[in-house]
Amino acid sequence: MYTASWRDVVRGDLFGPSPDPRDRPYRFVIRLALVVFRLFGFRFDVRGSEHVPTTGGAIICSNHVSYFDFTYLGLGALPQHRLVRFMAKASVFHHWFSGPFMRAMHHIPVDRKAGAAAFESAVRALKDGEVVGVFPEATISTSFTVKDLKAGAARMAVDAGVPIIPAAVWGGHRIATKGHKDLRRRGVPVTVILGEPLTPEPGEKPQSVLRRTRAAMEALLDEAQRTYPDRPDGDDDRWWQPAHLGGTAPTPEEAAADAAIRASGRDEKVHTPGPLARVTKVLRRR
Repeated sequence: MYTASWRDVVRGDLFGPSPDPRDRPYRFVIRLALVVFRLFGFRFDVRGSEHVPTTGGAIICSNHVSYFDFTYLGLGALPQHRLVRFMAKASVFHHWFSGPFMRAMHHIPVDRKAGAAAFESAVRALKDGEVVGVFPEATISTSFTVKDLKAGAARMAVDAGVPIIPAAVWGGHRIATKGHKDLRRRGVPVTVILGEPLTPEPGEKPQSVLRRTRAAMEALLDEAQRTYPDRPDGDDDRWWQPAHLGGTAPTPEEAAADAAIRASGRDEKVHTPGPLARVTKVLRRR
């Protein structure tokens, strides 16, 4: 297991012998992330970094279980001195805090109502030799299994003529995922596994590449889950385990049904009173 050290934070060769000056903001953010990892004592098990090419374009396709998966996944490419340009929803780029960082790191915004522009930007980055990170499930999987994949990553691989590197991340959801947040946790193990590159065959259709990618992602996630060093501390702590491993997370079918209800707007909205309403309520009690 790897635990970030203070030496890693200041290492001069962390990004290779001659890093691109344009990536100074990205390198600063990575060093900052290492500080956070060190303070929280996260323990990383990173496998398969050698599958990330040292040069040329590639797509890293990973499952998605936590809000911070992209920070963990980036560690997998770091030993090869590669920076990953992640595709993320456009709203993150417009946020007052995260927006400037996302733009400075040259990540790729995705507007779900106009996805063609993001697709073209990603293909252009791949042809320019960048590593692009994609979460093809589009949203966090609350069942902690691999959901149906969007075909964009496979289409990008075919159009750009680059390999897909299937990946799995596991453990970070114990810190922050949909419906669960415990930012005070210390010493949590996080597993990152990168698989062998899947190169589209001449004439291969995106759907075929997509099927191969999903099968590889499922195998890697199963490996990550079954070799994870921690186990739940009693029944109340089984929420982070998938149902097929004895956990209390929803089954894929239950998670899909719940997502359909939320998408239709039929779920119950919890009304949160505003500041004025809360003050008024306090005054009435007096």
